[in-house]
Amino acid sequence: MADLTIAHVRLTPVLICDPPLLNVHGVHQPYTPRLVVEVVTADGVTGLGETYGDTAYLELARPYAELLTGRSVADLNGLLPLARRTGVGHARVEDAVGVGGLRGARTADKLRLSVVSAFEVACLDALGKAYGQPVHALLGGKVRDHVEYSAYLFYRWERHPGGAGEPDDWGAALDPAGIVAQARRFAREHGFRSFKLKGGVFPPERDVAAVRALAEAFPGQPLRLDPNGAWTPRTSLEVAAELASVLEYLEDPAPGTAAMAEVSAGTDVPLATNMCVTAVPEIREAFLTDAVQVVLSDHHYWGGLRATRELAAVCRAFGVGLSMHSNTHMGISLAAMTHVAATVENLGHSCDSHYPWQTEDVITRRHTFNDGRLPVSDAPGLGVELDRDALERLHARWSDEASYGALRDRDDAAAMRAARGHESWRAPALPRW
Repeated sequence: MADLTIAHVRLTPVLICDPPLLNVHGVHQPYTPRLVVEVVTADGVTGLGETYGDTAYLELARPYAELLTGRSVADLNGLLPLARRTGVGHARVEDAVGVGGLRGARTADKLRLSVVSAFEVACLDALGKAYGQPVHALLGGKVRDHVEYSAYLFYRWERHPGGAGEPDDWGAALDPAGIVAQARRFAREHGFRSFKLKGGVFPPERDVAAVRALAEAFPGQPLRLDPNGAWTPRTSLEVAAELASVLEYLEDPAPGTAAMAEVSAGTDVPLATNMCVTAVPEIREAFLTDAVQVVLSDHHYWGGLRATRELAAVCRAFGVGLSMHSNTHMGISLAAMTHVAATVENLGHSCDSHYPWQTEDVITRRHTFNDGRLPVSDAPGLGVELDRDALERLHARWSDEASYGALRDRDDAAAMRAARGHESWRAPALPRW
């Protein structure tokens, strides 16, 4: 019989290169922090997890990891109560710079859930490996053999300010023509059949023109637009009216549940969110006021894969649609996303993923999209292996205080100020237009 006792836990923060992708807060930094969690059992089985690597998350993860030694990887129901009971999660909320601002209100409990999620995934991975079962089987079994993902389009600069970071061959995309060219490359290289544009960077007229250009280039294919709460309800309704015939859904056009409810009352275009509903206490108001028709789940936000399935059940009960949000993640998180997505019957839309933008990873074999889909692995656990050389290299970058210490906390506004002409930039108060 397998010994499922946790012998020790390894935490490895890393910095991975990130392109100069623009959003309402600013621009992605040249490197973004992630945290790799390894849970090792007494039998030597190692389970992998991944989450945000900003300082606020590390300050919670380190003491929490120490508490897990001697517990069973099968004690999944004990993970969150343990964090709450020991006070893990009382870091300063304002320390969650950048990441928190794009997910709505910041709370200590949300930070706690984002940390616990990585440990839950690592425990599931170890448990699956110990019993020779894929993670999706531990969640009740898959209902699909492939999970469909959407191309994630961004306005972007050609290079980071001052030539920082790693060069790529994508070039700038600052107008509708650039966005369409970006979409064509995603379709050609990965087979994506739906497209999401990160808006809110420029006045809404440019977002409308870009979506119309995408509709012309990809007739009949699903299109989404996400300005991250950049617009007033009035502007949101004007954009919704302009794009009603081509949008699959409009994501977080206005900031806050009340504003979203106002927009929802004035349009038939479905509204989606990963800002208004990112924790259980936020569900009631959003659903009862019909503020959103599609929730973008994210196992990092909700505390893990099992909590994501609980969210799916609540959405099903209220007749609310379900898709999946993405952050700047590596292959461990993408594997976890794919496993839980494979088990959710009411996943009615293709999932978001930043993964094609990320050229660095800590797994031995990168995920490959075919026809915009990923196969659901039937290998034990998550079905990915850790590349220790890559992990060491990316951790060495994180450890280089002199060169990269300022990048250990994601701050899109600070990255924007590094650009000529934007020295006085501050993340704008929302709504912006």
